[in-house]
Order: sequence, then C-alpha cells, then structure tokens
Amino acid sequence: MGVIDSHTHVIATDADRYPVDPIGGRQSTWSVEHPVDVDGLLAALDEAEIDRAVVVQASTVYGHDNRYLADSIRAHPDRLTGVFSLDALAPDAVDRINHWQDQGLSGFRLFTTGTTMPGQADWLGHEDSYPVWECAQAQDIPVCLQMTIEGIPALQRILEQFPRVKVVLDHCARPILSDGPPYAEARGLFQLAEYPGVHLKVTHRALQAAGEGASTVDDFLAALLAAYGSRRLIWGSNFPAAAGPLSGLLADARSALGGLDPADAANVFGGSVANFYALREQGPQHV
Repeated sequence: MGVIDSHTHVIATDADRYPVDPIGGRQSTWSVEHPVDVDGLLAALDEAEIDRAVVVQASTVYGHDNRYLADSIRAHPDRLTGVFSLDALAPDAVDRINHWQDQGLSGFRLFTTGTTMPGQADWLGHEDSYPVWECAQAQDIPVCLQMTIEGIPALQRILEQFPRVKVVLDHCARPILSDGPPYAEARGLFQLAEYPGVHLKVTHRALQAAGEGASTVDDFLAALLAAYGSRRLIWGSNFPAAAGPLSGLLADARSALGGLDPADAANVFGGSVANFYALREQGPQHV
C-alpha cells in the first residue's frame, strides 16, 4: 500500500466558470494567498511520491457548488477521490447526495466550523438533518465532519440514531490537548471510540495541538492508538490550506509519527483511508 492523502483541496483558475460562493460569506485567506488547482495538486502528489489523494470540497471557497471538484475527479479517477459539500438541512439534501454520488464523488462533508466560521454551528444533530444520516447509513456513504469538540454531544446523538454510519472527523475535531494525559479536556473525543464507525484525521492541526502545554505527540498518539487502533486513524495533509509544499507536510507527519510500528504506519498513511473510502487496494490490518 502506497501513501494516500485523505485531505487535500483544489481551487480553479477560472473564476467565471467556477464562481466563489463560500459558506458563511467569507472566502478563506489561504485560498486567496496560495491556491492550487487540480494540475498543481497532481504535480505536488508526484513530487511527494503520494499515490492517491482524497480531495475535499473547499467549503470556504465554493460552498455547496461541487462542480469543480466533480470535474477534477472525473478527469483523474485513478489518482483522486472526491468528497462533496452538503447542506444537511436543505429539503432536497438527499437528492443532492444522489446527484453528486452519480457525478463520481464518494462521500459528503458537513462544514460546521472553520477559520472563516469560528465556533460550533448549532445545527449539527438537528432532526431536519436525519434524512441525510439515514441515507448515508443505508448506502454506506462516508461522512466527513468539520467540527469542534463542542459538537461531540450532538454527534453522539446522531450516532445513537444511526449506529452504522461511517464518519471521519477533520483535525480530530480540533481538541484541546494542552492539559496532557489523560486528556480530560478532550474526554469526548476518546468516548467517541465506542462507536465503530468513527475515524479521526491526524493532520498538522491535530499534531500541533498535541505538542502544546503538558502534551506531547507521542502521548497523544499512544492515547489514540489505545482508544481507536490504527485502522481508524487517517493521515491528511490539508494541502494547500496548510502552508508549505506537500512533500514537506508529509515529511513532518512522518517525523512526528515516527514512533509508529510499520504496520500501524501503513494504516495511518494509506490503509485506513483506503478502507474508509473503499478504494481498491487495502492496507494492513494491525490493531
């Protein structure tokens, strides 16, 4: 199993064909200052020697207009897998899921927080979103959640209603880790491990938080492995939202996670995301 990046973005150069319409009304700074289109992403993947990437809709650029994402995936299905953005409260949300899945995309993203929308949106877990979760569970569609740790009680309510749904939390739900082991401030994150469909993206944001205060990356990683096992931990670069070359982001992650044994590392850097998105190759299955 080669390396698979679970969290990248693409920004079109043609703003007339793909107009900006960010969730929350404000475009993200990174997408203005250092955007990368699909050709740039492919070049970065080649330079970093990354086999495949999951492209997550740039919600702070295009909102729920997933056309550039779909066009990018359609042009490069051998290298890229796409996750579309969705308004979970829209009356036609299930129709939108079916539409974008038919366009070749492989899961949807719910955006409830971010640099342009700080805090935790209160609609997560609203009953009006239940048809979306029911659809995801029935069709085995992966869900990507951009949320904070404050949203965990709402997510727990959802998982009680839809226990077979598969969810991956961007940036490990942005936990507070500075108190160090046993990570009382992030207790909810570890409690989510009881739901077998919950997976975590171990990104630069999560690793940065793990090195603050009384915490170390090794301590946080040990706690994650004890709770989730490596089959539910997924590396993502967040390129190009994260500054710097993709090859550097991968090198930094490999260095930070250097304590992983080879089988666990193979899962985190490829196998787990292959399993989550049902990609053809499967990674090692080491707990």
